[in-house]
Amino acid sequence: MSDQAITARRPTMRMVADAAGVSAATVSYVLSGRTSAGEGKSGISDTTTRRILQAAETLNYSPNQAARSIRTGKTNLVLLSLTMLSDPWAQAVSTAASAEVAKDGRTAMILADGDWAVVLQKQTPDVAFIDAADATHAAQLKTLASSGMNLVVMSDTLEPDGFDVVRSPAVPGCRKAMEHLLETHTDIACLATSSAKSHPVPSRYSVYLDAMAEAGLDVPEGRVGFAELHPAAAYDAALRLLSGPTPPSAIYAVTDFAALSAINAAHQLHLRIPEDIAIIGAGNTPDGELAHPALSTVGPADAYGEIACLLRSRAAEKERSADRVITLEWELFVRGSSHTTT
Repeated sequence: MSDQAITARRPTMRMVADAAGVSAATVSYVLSGRTSAGEGKSGISDTTTRRILQAAETLNYSPNQAARSIRTGKTNLVLLSLTMLSDPWAQAVSTAASAEVAKDGRTAMILADGDWAVVLQKQTPDVAFIDAADATHAAQLKTLASSGMNLVVMSDTLEPDGFDVVRSPAVPGCRKAMEHLLETHTDIACLATSSAKSHPVPSRYSVYLDAMAEAGLDVPEGRVGFAELHPAAAYDAALRLLSGPTPPSAIYAVTDFAALSAINAAHQLHLRIPEDIAIIGAGNTPDGELAHPALSTVGPADAYGEIACLLRSRAAEKERSADRVITLEWELFVRGSSHTTT
């Protein structure tokens, strides 16, 4: 067959097999990733494997994913429902998960608006990760799981019911953050979300109020900045906290993105960190370590890696395992934004 004839139509697995001098079944086995050079477990030699891969590359052949999904029951798709993409936490989850599932040839699709229930009625991913769920979602999750949907749900309140639950108990970790600041500060402000007052307690915000009360400290007017879930809003709230005639000596932020916004606001006002203002966040996101100075924070040591590995293993399962609860314990990470060695 001439090169012109080969490129005149979409290359097929049979064409790859003919070019490599093997059967279509052998091509399917190799291109499905079930063998790799050096393993020697499949009966397919390294030389044959390389010849097949070279033929596929020369012909610009890509497997028919629709046909493969029918044959294997897998779509090679992982859905990530991330409520707030501007949050460094969500960005870190998507980066880690995308890299991890790609090792098995899967693609992570990010759902930015959090409307996972609608999307999952139309998509059938190998596994779906939902980053914020509570009792109001229990019935929807149970229905999806009963239909065979493979789910990993982030929730501190839901119990597994056909799906895995990842818990990340923030309240004990946030207490560590306040204890750290209270070792050297008495005038501590708080950057909280606008919805914090209506959240059930205990919460990240109530931790601040309780810790100040237990230390016998008042929370003066103007020491709490409420902001929407967006870095720009957090930045404006931090500016207001720090621009008064007597700014606080420390800020406890309920998220890392709010704490990073506070660092930017302090730089804008030419305040030294931590000499003039100490700052601590919550979440232990990778962006925190890149800040100047590096952000002190509380959070799991490697939540992103653990979530990514869990998604990869669940996506690869031929049969769903028993429901599991995975708990990510929070730790204190003291860095330059709240501690100085001088």
